[in-house]
Parts: sequence; structure tokens; C-alpha cells
Amino acid sequence: MITPGILIVYFLVLLFIGIRSSYRIQSRVDLHLAGRRLSAPVLVATLLATWIGSGALFSIADLSYHHGYSSLIGSAGGWTGILVITFFAGRIRRFGQFTVPDILEARYSTATRIMATGAIILAYTTVVSYQIRAGGWIINLISSGKIPLNVAMICLTGFVVLYTSTAGMLSLARMDIVNGIIMILGIFLALPFLIRSGGGIRTIAANVTPRIHPILGNMTWVQAFGYFAPTFLLALGNANAYQRFYSARDEHTARKSVIGWFFGVMVLGVALQSLAVIGSSMFKGLSDSDSGKIILLVARDGLPVFIGSFLFASIMAIVISTANGFLLVPAVSIMRDVVQRFVWEDISDRHAILGTRIALVLLGMTSYAIVGFFPRVLDAAFTAYTVYGAAVTPALIAAFFWKRATPAAGTISILSGTLVTVFWKVAEKFIETVPFGLPAIYPAFLCSVTALILVSVAGKKPEASKWRSFIDPD
Repeated sequence: MITPGILIVYFLVLLFIGIRSSYRIQSRVDLHLAGRRLSAPVLVATLLATWIGSGALFSIADLSYHHGYSSLIGSAGGWTGILVITFFAGRIRRFGQFTVPDILEARYSTATRIMATGAIILAYTTVVSYQIRAGGWIINLISSGKIPLNVAMICLTGFVVLYTSTAGMLSLARMDIVNGIIMILGIFLALPFLIRSGGGIRTIAANVTPRIHPILGNMTWVQAFGYFAPTFLLALGNANAYQRFYSARDEHTARKSVIGWFFGVMVLGVALQSLAVIGSSMFKGLSDSDSGKIILLVARDGLPVFIGSFLFASIMAIVISTANGFLLVPAVSIMRDVVQRFVWEDISDRHAILGTRIALVLLGMTSYAIVGFFPRVLDAAFTAYTVYGAAVTPALIAAFFWKRATPAAGTISILSGTLVTVFWKVAEKFIETVPFGLPAIYPAFLCSVTALILVSVAGKKPEASKWRSFIDPD
């Protein structure tokens, strides 16, 4: 029987942090970017806590259950993307704005900003939606079903909106220090106990889900790259990370934080997948709807009560950090890229803070409303990754590395990537299978990159003023 006491204490601690942090909010820079005062250790904690979300807990765990450590192919996409960011994280901080659309308008056009804002809202509310589902599962399990799943999800949505509204990035950064410690302790404390419960390494190895291929597990190459590419592209253009780089004290701090983020994600990612792989040897024959919950089952039924309770607290820390971080990004984008840019240019800090909090409520409600569209966290996660990665990332990376990219190309690239992803996923929903056997990342990324290249080559070469501060910042 899992005790809910640890989770109750955890939520009370977070509320205390949020309320205390709220007294320091004096301007939109405080709410949106923690006053641009974050140090490297705090940045590492908040980057790590935000990236390791229920995508790792449930979608990658789902893959690990069926394919063993071959699921590292999906995680490796994120690691690779983070590694590439080390080359221009300082440049992002030097730009000194608030959002990814700020970059895209400066490099391309106002239309590009609008397209990117739409893609961010769509992708990030989807990410928040499966954090809500995951948190609901946790509360439902811990209460032994006494709290219905739907009620649990509503409660979690309310908490996430309330907490993020208190002090924005400042409260999230402080919370993520606590969550990072809880995550590390809970996961690494659980592993040795779980190995013992599973009968030892040899017994576990003999009972894991059988695999056809030593590298791919039970996946094809098409499926494997379909998991690698969206994660890679999301990490490479992750608006959440960019917003945190903007919150850094300076360029050096932003660059240094990426190194810690990279190693932390690798170590924690492998540890989480180990929990799922070991769990696959203990809980056999789970359906697709239940295999994504393998780490929850491990925490409830595969560990001593105290260790399992602490692991549940770690899982909730992962879910809450990611939900809060991914909810704040589109809320800031709505205020910065829509309201301030097109409706109320000289909006005061007081009204900007109020508007951000209203946006958080509306986005939280939207995220809850779309929970039912994706029956599996795995599907929701890689849909969100594809929407953002295929639509926004190509134009965003070209902004920093390709002088020839034109304003029209950036806009059309984002629009085509978004539309193809949405069309592909809706078609998949209606025909109940993947069109032509191809994950959405293939057609969406191909259309986005093709549009970016062809329209750029066919158009007039952009003036140096459009690219100099991005490509030759010195």
C-alpha cells in the first residue's frame, strides 16, 4: 500500500516555494525570465527537470517495455540535440529577448513570428496534456481508485496553473532545484531494490521482453528513426530551453549549463529506462494501454512501501516540473508575441503579469480538454515533438547557420511542417493506422526543409542586416 503522505508533503513544499517567490515579482522580466538572474547550477536543474518529463516516464518507458534498451534510440535523439545546442547557447542569450518567435521575426518576418507562435501553442499544450494524464494516473493509483482519474486530472491541472501563476520562471527555477534532488534520490534509490525484487541481473535478463534485433529490439529502422528524429528536433529548437537561456545571467552561464544538462539527461534517462526494462521482466503481457504505466506499477507493486512511495514522489516531481515549464512557454508567447506585438504595444508590467496569468488558466483548460485525443502518452508525446520539431526547428536553426534563408522561406517552412503533421495525425486517427506505414516526422520534416531550401534559393538573397547578428555576432 503506497502512502500518500510523501506526496502531500511534496505539494505543500511546492506551494510554500511558489507563494514565497511571488513576493519578488515586480515586472514581466521577473515573471517570464526570473529577472535574467539564473546561475549555471540553477539552470542545469531547471533544464533537466523540465526535459525529463512524462515523455521519458511513459512514452520511452513504453518503448523500453517492448524493446528493452533499444529504446535508447529515442532518447539519443534528445541527447544529440542538446549536444548541438552547446555551439550556440551563448548566442541565444546574447540575443536577449523573451521567446523563440522573437528570434524568428528578427531573422525572417512578422508572418514567421505568427506561424511559430501557433506551432508553439499547439505543440506545448499537447505536452502539458499528457503530463496531466500522467499525474492523474499517479493520483488515481496512490488513492487505490478512490479518486477517479478524471477528478485527479482536474485537480492536477488546477495545481499546475496555480503554481505557475504565482511567480512564473522564478518559482519554476526554485521548484526545479527541489524536484531535481527528489528525482535523483528517488530513481537511484529504487534501482537496487528493484533489481533485488526482480531476482537479480541474470533472472531479469532471462525474463525481459524477447527482442528480434539486438540494436532495434522489435522495431524496424523506419520506426526507430521515427522516434529518434522528433526528439532530436525538439531538443534542438526547444522553446523551453531557449527561454531558460534568456533567463541566464550571461552568455557564459548559458553555455556552461548545457554541458550539465547533457550529462544529467543521459544519466537519468538511462536510469529511468532501466526501471522500465527490469519491470518488463516482472510484469508480463501488459496491453499497449498499460505498458506505458510500467514505472508506476514498479513503484506500487515491485518495491518496499517507503521506497515505492519515494519513487512516486520522484515521478510526480518529473510530471509537475515539465507541466509547469511547458505551460509557461505558450503563455509568455501569447503575451509577448500576440498581445504586446499586435494589440497593446506599450502594455504595463502590471497588465502583462495579469495577462500572462489569464493565459495560463486558458491554456491549462485547453490542455485538459485535449487529453482524450491521444489514448497513449507515446502517441501524444511524439505528435507534440513532431509538430514543433518539423515545423519550427528547421527555420530556427537556419536562422543561426544559413545566410541564404529568406523571410518567405521561414514562414512557409513552419506553415508546411505544422499542416502536414496535423493532417497526418488526423488521418491516422480516422483510418486507425499510420498512413503508408510512415510516422508523421518523415513527411512533415521533408516538406518543411524542402520549402525552406527551395523558397530561399528561388527568392532574393536577404540583406546582411537580416542575418549578421545571428551568424556573425562578433
